[in-house]
Amino acid sequence: MKSLLTPENTLPEDGCAGTLVGRVQLPEGPAVVAIRGDGVYDVTAEAPTMSTLLDAADPVAVVRTGLATANRIGDLADILANSAHDANDPSKPWFLCPVDLQAVKASGVTFVASLLERVIEEQARGDAGKAEAVRQTMIDAIGTDLSEIEPGSESSARLKDLLIEKGVWSQYLEVGIGPDAEIFTKGQPMSSLGTGAEIGILAASTWNNPEPEIVLAVSSEGKTVGATLGNDVNLRDMEGRSALLLGKAKDNNASCSIGPFIRLFDDTFGIEDVRKAELAMSVEGADGYRLTGSSSMSKISRDPLDLVSQAIGKNHQYPDGLVLFLGTMFAPVEDREEPGAGFTHKVGDVVRIETPKLGALVNRVTTSDKAPPWTFGTRALIRNLAERGLVGKI
Repeated sequence: MKSLLTPENTLPEDGCAGTLVGRVQLPEGPAVVAIRGDGVYDVTAEAPTMSTLLDAADPVAVVRTGLATANRIGDLADILANSAHDANDPSKPWFLCPVDLQAVKASGVTFVASLLERVIEEQARGDAGKAEAVRQTMIDAIGTDLSEIEPGSESSARLKDLLIEKGVWSQYLEVGIGPDAEIFTKGQPMSSLGTGAEIGILAASTWNNPEPEIVLAVSSEGKTVGATLGNDVNLRDMEGRSALLLGKAKDNNASCSIGPFIRLFDDTFGIEDVRKAELAMSVEGADGYRLTGSSSMSKISRDPLDLVSQAIGKNHQYPDGLVLFLGTMFAPVEDREEPGAGFTHKVGDVVRIETPKLGALVNRVTTSDKAPPWTFGTRALIRNLAERGLVGKI
């Protein structure tokens, strides 16, 4: 893992030209940092938590002010290398997930490909061996191109009526082409992992996959202020058995990774870059297996800011802000082993998610019971900040 965590393999294609912020574990506790070409700088004195920074009237200005007096923690290369789960020296700095107190929310079935796969999971009742037959039935019934259907429109309502007549309507199609998006809680605040960490699947799961996504950083007032990458680790067999098992499919120890850094919106990067982003993903197995794929945000069925407006507003408040996974169109269906079984993770898989403007997020797969347990939560963070005299600045 250490060899994969280099500045060249991690930074955006334009390096540190944008405003990159993150979190680093120091011996005294977590620090909010800015990543520059000459090193990593501690701006905790200006913003003790990432939630505090993203809720500022002008987060970029806060970072620039903080950099004027910030302490340099060290070289980016050294801190990245120490972020490898299998080469970590706890006495030295390493990167954490770049979000802390924010709610971790996700939007589902926002791409046609993933929409179809969710319906297939449901119809197959979580049995990977039945997926291909169900997939062909669904394609025969509704085709593979729903890109012209605007969710919540009259045409989508007509399509709904048609699919009900054909007997292939699904709760996933409801949120895929209906007026209301699927917004769910991916994980608890402070539970997500950063680059270099081990991500977890349930040991009992036999059908699962990574979900590479762009993640928006949103203030408590609903303003989108930046973006990063995420892996919404998904257990297809669990959710396929019943949508009521969504929590078991999605929210397990080490089942969410975010990073490597948040890129704040400034004159080098904005929401249009998110709308145009091309994501690439690879899975490298310890057995020599390799899977690659890509997805384009241009194929999303709902605009990213519409998803934000459905996640936070008069009916949903998040006083510490939130991060929002935008959904994935990448659902691997090719067989990894026996015919008809499709893709599933194996322990030791290394997952890399990247896009030119946001860099690369890298994690290794283990099982949730073997991943380090989550022990540092909100109470621990507040206690730590109090000991450092920083609570008053939150």
